[in-house]
Amino acid sequence: MRIAVIGAGAMGGTIAALLAVAGHDVEVTARRAGLAAIRAHGIRLSGAWGEHTAAVRVNGELEATPELAIIATKAMDAAAVATENAQLLRGVPVIVLQNGLGGLEAVADALPDSPVIGALALYAASYVAPGEFTVTAAAPTYLGMLRDGADPAPARAAAEILGAALPVSVVDNFSGARWTKLVINQVNALPAVTGLSVQDVIAHGGLRRLMTRSIREAVRVALAQGVRFETVNGVTDRVLRLVARAPVLLGQLLPLRLAAYLGDVPNPGSTLQSIRRGQASEIDYLNGAVVEAGKTSAVPTPVNAQLTALVHEVERTGRHLTPDEVLARMRSHAAG
Repeated sequence: MRIAVIGAGAMGGTIAALLAVAGHDVEVTARRAGLAAIRAHGIRLSGAWGEHTAAVRVNGELEATPELAIIATKAMDAAAVATENAQLLRGVPVIVLQNGLGGLEAVADALPDSPVIGALALYAASYVAPGEFTVTAAAPTYLGMLRDGADPAPARAAAEILGAALPVSVVDNFSGARWTKLVINQVNALPAVTGLSVQDVIAHGGLRRLMTRSIREAVRVALAQGVRFETVNGVTDRVLRLVARAPVLLGQLLPLRLAAYLGDVPNPGSTLQSIRRGQASEIDYLNGAVVEAGKTSAVPTPVNAQLTALVHEVERTGRHLTPDEVLARMRSHAAG
């Protein structure tokens, strides 16, 4: 099958390589050093799903009409790439593989004639070098439709294609799955602020408690909006409701569980990876999305608001904060 993967970063590059290894005709879009590297040697993939060098067609912009497309850019770029490729994607099923809230809706608006399928990738992949990625934790990708109750046939058809290359599940309650993933993505902000791995942040008692508070805010916002969380990687609606009510001391069990799932290979998280490459991060679609949703639900989100601001500060200054500096800044904010 002809499959286009728009955005060959760590997540898109991983799925493109696996699809090519599975025998599909894959065209990817990439920029600058990534474009040159993939042209020179294909996509090099290592880690939990094996060692592969995948031959793919690569261009700065999509050149051929695919039978299936995957948009794997950052959320803030989703609308632009969908619009730029609208002619080639008209009527083509499009999978949107992104973190946070907003990107899927933007693609659906830009491609009204295409079936648009949401995708939540739970595998962890890191950028090693241009065109080279490593999978640090293997996990399923969840597919579903933007609107609960919509015909799931496009998601099931896409899952059948992707399932030959990597583990995939289809969920009916995709809106609940997105919120569960958004809660899990609370692990991203503090590594971006400190420059530490997710595991090192969670191992630090003060930072772990801070992460737990940000998780509790996100869960409380979702519950205020009537969300029923979907089970994602063993994180259930029951667990998240308990975290929302439980003391921070007990709630820390969730980030500790997430660290155990990531294993021993240091995981920087996607937000820190963006900052290391000098790129804008998706923080406004992660912690920032919790803040915006909190405003509409009248749920206070001071921790998420401050973490969003701190990530933007690091993006602007290029200087990470020590754990003590982070905790002092958060205490100062709370006192103010």
